[in-house]
Amino acid sequence: MTRRLLTSVFVLAGVLAMGVATMAADSNLGTWKLNAAKSKFDPGPAPKTQTLKIEAWGADGVKYTSDGTDADGKPTHSDFQAKYDEKFVPFKGNPDADMIAYKRIDANTVEATTQLGGKVTGKTRIVVSADGKTRTLTQTGKNAKGQDVHNTIVYDKQ
Repeated sequence: MTRRLLTSVFVLAGVLAMGVATMAADSNLGTWKLNAAKSKFDPGPAPKTQTLKIEAWGADGVKYTSDGTDADGKPTHSDFQAKYDEKFVPFKGNPDADMIAYKRIDANTVEATTQLGGKVTGKTRIVVSADGKTRTLTQTGKNAKGQDVHNTIVYDKQ
């Protein structure tokens, strides 16, 4: 091999290795359980339970599934699959949003934007703690009833 070709092979291998390391560094992945005592829902009421399962999806995305019970004890389920590319994708099962877009800020921080009926209704900043044990969502916007939303939702890693 020529020196130039050999250098190109090493550079390509390094770029691929960095991409794999970046994917592995997504601290949002895993199973998360709502910590209602540390969360604040405004307006309420808060769900009784909620468990998130977040899996890697594709080269740079997540498959998100949420199951739980609402304040009345009725089962809830929502899901989506999104890349960190700020493109809106369907958000099934969420009464306050029918589309969501994800943007990665860093390995521990994600921003989400939600829409309902083609109109942006909310922004969420998602931060995973440095120790990887806590996932905190700070939500602002409007719910489907037109009420202002100011939620801080805390999840514990399972």
